[in-house]
Amino acid sequence: MIQILDPRSISLEMKKYWYLLSCILFFYACDSGSDPDNSDNSNLPNILLIIADDMGKDATSGFTEGTIKPNTPHLDQLKNDGLTFTNFWANPTCSPTRASIITGKYGYRTGVKWAGDELDSSEEILHQYITSNTNDAYATALVGKWHLSGETTTINPESFGMDYYAGLARGATQDYYMWQLSEDGTTSLQNDYITESFTDLSINWVNQQSKPWFLWLAYNAPHTPFHVPPADMHFQGDLPEYTDDLDPMPYYMAAIEAMDFQIGRLLDAIPADQLENTLILFMGDNGTPNQVAQFPFDSNKAKGTLYQGGINVPLFVSGAGVERKGEDSNLIISTDLFSTIAEVAGVEENSTNDSQSFQSLFSNSGSNRPYQYSEMNSETRDQWSISNGLYKLIVNANGNQEMYNVSSDPYENVDLLLGQLTTEEESSKLELEKELDNIRD
Repeated sequence: MIQILDPRSISLEMKKYWYLLSCILFFYACDSGSDPDNSDNSNLPNILLIIADDMGKDATSGFTEGTIKPNTPHLDQLKNDGLTFTNFWANPTCSPTRASIITGKYGYRTGVKWAGDELDSSEEILHQYITSNTNDAYATALVGKWHLSGETTTINPESFGMDYYAGLARGATQDYYMWQLSEDGTTSLQNDYITESFTDLSINWVNQQSKPWFLWLAYNAPHTPFHVPPADMHFQGDLPEYTDDLDPMPYYMAAIEAMDFQIGRLLDAIPADQLENTLILFMGDNGTPNQVAQFPFDSNKAKGTLYQGGINVPLFVSGAGVERKGEDSNLIISTDLFSTIAEVAGVEENSTNDSQSFQSLFSNSGSNRPYQYSEMNSETRDQWSISNGLYKLIVNANGNQEMYNVSSDPYENVDLLLGQLTTEEESSKLELEKELDNIRD
């Protein structure tokens, strides 16, 4: 028997049908990412940049420089699981290196050329650049040492365009167990071990995020003052409190080991699925300080100089997107971290300002840049340096020059300009001078 429905009931049923269908289509459109501001960012990697303060190759396991090495199982694992860039140049002191990373610019453009110089508030920093060019896809933070506002303690780095800042606004603390924490634009006296506190702040922030994140974790370890870290964080034995008549080396190594211990805590605190999707970069901001510099470097060719012991520092890259392992000898400089991190975050440009992304090297061998550049302007020296990977030229504002074959003489023992240059050497010198003029024009 065929049932004939009342036309009014058909109309009501059809209204219900079309209403249900429209709801389904609406929610499907929203979920499928038709709105770019609400697109699915689940495949974007987290990015963790860790900077050690005053840690050169001679103080880092895995390099031939230096004979006394710290026990750093977590850093060793990062190194073994990924890439080591052996020709990475930073700046001779901390502020210029940090400014070059966060702006992608050479120091003579920003005015930050020595420790304590101030970054102008008009500069677009990496965190803001990522936010502006990815539709706010990332949560961004900097935890730890800022040191881009001179000795000012009232500055809030969040004003430069990052979502969150907490740490040590000034360059160094006088006591690892008594220091001023800057957070939310205010300061408070802290009595916890500073390396551990920076790690706690990082863990807390990471665990609060619901979208991909970029965290710059800037430890002030192993920068002076030499001290005794908590006993469970290092392998240097029962150290007495440091005094100037003691050998500083075990205290310096203990600070590195305590930092490695805290890096392990941080990585263990990141959920496994998030950690698997996290790119990790670890670097030193400049060479080892002269009190603890080891052969083949000495106190005159370590931190604070443009020699290799002052600017050729460790850089490990591991984790999400890093398919190659081992060593890479490409010429990389600290400004390049700006474009590299931005490209990893989804920014389509692979170069900006003085920065060239080296993300492609994570999966493919190739070349990055033909020259590397660094500079300094202290109270006593205004210098800059350039290298093509074979020869290196150091130029002083007073007109003095030095030139080295860093391929056959990697620790700069023989200044070629003290003798008669070969035709090849003379040609290379002219080439480097020309490129230096191009860079600084």
